[in-house]
Amino acid sequence: MKSLAELEAIRERAKADMAGRTEGGRKVVVGMATCGIAAGARSVMNVLVEEVRTRQLKDVAVTMTGCIGVCRLEPIVEIIEPNGERITYVKMDEAKARRVVVEHLVNGRVCQDLTIGAAEAED
Repeated sequence: MKSLAELEAIRERAKADMAGRTEGGRKVVVGMATCGIAAGARSVMNVLVEEVRTRQLKDVAVTMTGCIGVCRLEPIVEIIEPNGERITYVKMDEAKARRVVVEHLVNGRVCQDLTIGAAEAED
């Protein structure tokens, strides 16, 4: 068992890490309701978390939410920029999630062909 001091140090490091990833940064929100999970959102979420961790993107927080409301386009990933702008990626899979991390989160280029606008134009 860890001492109380060791546990407090772990807690403080975790709080500092979380603050560093969310203050002024971007949020990546994955729809994890039943519809999203059935469509593969769990593996998409896992890839996003792993890629953000591996690339040490401290200004990015990966979180989950319930139903985003467009079940036919699941899995859905929404990126919320520090200025409040939202980019919604649809029909995601593991490869697309990796691409979004590299192109959008690392290099700042929105993957237009994966967005809800592109999907709606196809229909």
